[in-house]
Amino acid sequence: MRSVGTVLALVVLATVVATFARRWRIPAPSLLVVAGLAVALLPGTPQIQISPQIIGLVVLPPLLYASAEDMPWRELRAVWKPVGILAIGLVLASAAAVAAVAAAVTPLSWQMAFVLGAVLASTDPVAVTALGRRLALPPRVQVLVQAESLFNDATSLVLVKVAAGIAIASAAANWGAAGSKFLVLAGGGTMIGAAVAGVITLIRRRTEDPVLETVIALVTPYAAYLLAEAAHTSGVTSCVVAGVVLGGRGDRLTNARIRLQLHAVYGTVVFLLESVVFSLIGLALPGEVRALADGDRSWPVYALAVAATLVAVRLLWLAPLSAVVQRKGGIGRLNWRIPMVLTWAGTRGVMPLAAALSIPEVAKNGSPLIDRPLVLVLTTSVVVVTLVVQGFTLAPVVRASGIALEPAHTAREEAQARSHLAHAGLARLEELAELEVVPDVVLDRLRRGLTARLDDARDRLADNGTDSTGRESADRVYRQLRRDLIAVETSELQRLYDAHTISDTTRRRLQRALDLEEARLSDA
Repeated sequence: MRSVGTVLALVVLATVVATFARRWRIPAPSLLVVAGLAVALLPGTPQIQISPQIIGLVVLPPLLYASAEDMPWRELRAVWKPVGILAIGLVLASAAAVAAVAAAVTPLSWQMAFVLGAVLASTDPVAVTALGRRLALPPRVQVLVQAESLFNDATSLVLVKVAAGIAIASAAANWGAAGSKFLVLAGGGTMIGAAVAGVITLIRRRTEDPVLETVIALVTPYAAYLLAEAAHTSGVTSCVVAGVVLGGRGDRLTNARIRLQLHAVYGTVVFLLESVVFSLIGLALPGEVRALADGDRSWPVYALAVAATLVAVRLLWLAPLSAVVQRKGGIGRLNWRIPMVLTWAGTRGVMPLAAALSIPEVAKNGSPLIDRPLVLVLTTSVVVVTLVVQGFTLAPVVRASGIALEPAHTAREEAQARSHLAHAGLARLEELAELEVVPDVVLDRLRRGLTARLDDARDRLADNGTDSTGRESADRVYRQLRRDLIAVETSELQRLYDAHTISDTTRRRLQRALDLEEARLSDA
């Protein structure tokens, strides 16, 4: 009963803190970590021990899936080469650098220093997505950071398994076996994730039950994760691939009412899970520190050295890569602000913590891994440092860089898109008028609505910003025709996106507005 009360108290605390974070316009993950740390230091607070099964099986799948589902296909195709370089090359470089620093400045053996490097080598998709929602980054920059954090986990998890195997067996590294394991984990996870997405697509095309659709959407990430883990491949990769594939088809699989319901349900689930998991990171650190041996009391210095190493390696890796990409893009004067933002956006979070918790407690000979508590403390403290320091300062860094999209730019793009949609609707309306199959009163009502939308869009751009039975029949015809026009506007919206005229953010916002209107027409 006490554990149930602790969980409920944690949910309440996390929800309250996250709510205030949104109201104060500060990054919720950073404030949640600080709040969890503050509560853990209060006298009488029970010690929190995080279960790796809870994090890996319950929390991660829906959060990874939600992050992947938000990934726009168009921008992802444009950045896949640098994402591949970062997901493999930067992870290996970060792991090697952290292992070298940890072996030099901490009491860790070289085997456990290698484990620490592998654990902290990848950025965290949950933290990156949560922090990135509030920043107006250019679409390709945002997708590059988010895609890197999603796809570099396969490399990091392979390194963790190889490093942990070396540590518990005191064996030499077998890099050939590591390469084969990486192909099995990443390749197998990709195939299973794509297969799950294909099956779910077939099922969702054949159902229009909102409850069943919601259940399917909630079960999908767990199905992808569990099937991949059962096949001894990467559940993380499977979950990410399923989310990316289904996210690109989501608007074609369901109607407006179901899309709105799924958005509300998944938004609630993600909000609760993110709130709880980031609070847990702060809550767990004091208990892990108390478990350290007396010789490990310099852990704050070690943690700062490791965190600084991660930032330095990331900057040294991103600067030349950014220069090459800009040169190939025909940019004369190199822009060094982009690698600075990309460097500062590389926070750690839930994934490194889950990887550290998965390290066995005993070696193959039965002796305990005495360095494991220090690895846990350093992992958690580095996560806290990156979430707090980089999280609270990321928005100012983005503003100082000058690469953030101005609100006026977003408003102008949205107004232009609304104008295109209104013109598409009016064109369809004129086709119906020529057929003379629709009452004039209905055509006039629809025409007035679309003209009002068109006038509103023009204003924003200029600012740089019968009897009862007959009426019911006319209303019925109006609702049907308005739904037809919404379908035309939806097609035009997709055409604008495919033609690179609007961003994915604008497309999603306008699609949601059309869905809301269609849902209101259905309720009328």
